[in-house]
Amino acid sequence: MGTLHVLDHPLIQHKLTHIRDKNTGTKDFRELVNEIAMLMAFEITRNLPVAETTIETPVKTAKAKVLAGKKIGLIPILRAGLGMVDGMVRLIPAAKVGHVGLYRDPKTLEPVEYYIKLPSDISERELIVIDPMLATGGSAADAIHSLKKRGAKQIRLMCIVGAPEGVKKIQEEHPDVDIYLAALDEGLNEEAYIVPGLGDAGDRLFGTK
Repeated sequence: MGTLHVLDHPLIQHKLTHIRDKNTGTKDFRELVNEIAMLMAFEITRNLPVAETTIETPVKTAKAKVLAGKKIGLIPILRAGLGMVDGMVRLIPAAKVGHVGLYRDPKTLEPVEYYIKLPSDISERELIVIDPMLATGGSAADAIHSLKKRGAKQIRLMCIVGAPEGVKKIQEEHPDVDIYLAALDEGLNEEAYIVPGLGDAGDRLFGTK
């Protein structure tokens, strides 16, 4: 079964407190989400393989490390996942970015796919699916299914706030996918919002209701 990682770095937790606060406005919310995404990307890439190379410093020839192995693909789930892309690309500028568009049917609460645009070589890339919230897990599970049926082999899921219900769904449907969260919250309310959560991440990112 995929491993759940809760990234409790003090800087991540400090910024998370501010995005939970209902008084944080759109501009600050957007900047903080990007900063959290960048900090989480630092943690999620900790074990990327490296190779040794030789360079010339201003002083002498030296051996140094460079990234090796498979390249990274970032797959935000539209629309809220877009709010995390810039922070991650700032840290991993060579990453390619694909998009998966899903919406939740208001009656069934099931995800509906409406847009897919991916790098042509996703089978050769380590993909990180990104979305601020992991609530029921339906959208993330469906997005991962979409990637797998198009040839993806290595996938990780990165969300800022998750609920146990969403974690359980991913682990049941995609036991090969590791999950990375900044916080694992209490659960879901009757409207499938994470409690205590931070509200609707998409609305708060883009100033909509």
